[in-house]
Amino acid sequence: MGGTDIGGSGLSVLSATSIAAELALVTDHWTPRVVGQVNDQYIKVAKLLGELVWHAHEHEDEMFLVVSGDLLIQLEGDREVRLGPGEFFVVPRGVRHNPVAESEVEIVLIETVTTAHTGDVTVERTVPLDRQIGSFAPEG
Repeated sequence: MGGTDIGGSGLSVLSATSIAAELALVTDHWTPRVVGQVNDQYIKVAKLLGELVWHAHEHEDEMFLVVSGDLLIQLEGDREVRLGPGEFFVVPRGVRHNPVAESEVEIVLIETVTTAHTGDVTVERTVPLDRQIGSFAPEG
């Protein structure tokens, strides 16, 4: 992400972001990492294994896009969605859900910049937003 100034001209050559390269930097499961921003939405990558926790995001939708592996998203009311590579699902705001990965899954998340990792609950695995952002610096 970002660019390089061309000869002090103020023009820059923009660079693409590699999802695979960003996922390779993720070392801990359930630890989203911000890799981009579109308006008021963060683009995050994460690796999942096991279960996270039942939770909801009262004011934000949450998009899960599977890069590799198979993800089960349990939803309130005994509903569930299964996603494979290249598939995505948007969990609507306010819907309790629990992501489950029986084997390692690599995902891209798109979430509003205000979205708390585990929504309305805090558990040992909850990752604060400042830790998800890390060294990411939005353009501007």
